[in-house]
Amino acid sequence: MDLTKPDGNGQLKITRMTIEPDCATFDYEGQVEGYGSVFCSHVMESVDGDRTRGVMNGEARTFLTDGTLITAPHRGTFKRDKSTIKLFFTDAVDNGAVNFVVWNIDVLSKNVDVSYWEIESPN
Repeated sequence: MDLTKPDGNGQLKITRMTIEPDCATFDYEGQVEGYGSVFCSHVMESVDGDRTRGVMNGEARTFLTDGTLITAPHRGTFKRDKSTIKLFFTDAVDNGAVNFVVWNIDVLSKNVDVSYWEIESPN
């Protein structure tokens, strides 16, 4: 897999952030190439004392331009450097696709850059 050439890209915005003592929850929405309008929620739990790395899980719902709904669970890890978070995860899309996904999140601007690489094609 050539990580310099993603199969698709997108832009999301953080629409909500909830802080708990042991985790943070983020909601996002935006457009992703090949997946249309995307709505996601992720829970991030740190595995170290300074909260610079950890695990994440979440769920995505997307609507294609024809109105078709697609869903996908997200499971992966994160690394934080100051106000920037990098997520690495896989998804198992209900259309049969499996993707390796990288998100670059700027918490201050609320911008999220999305790149994905298709590991398994849809049915």
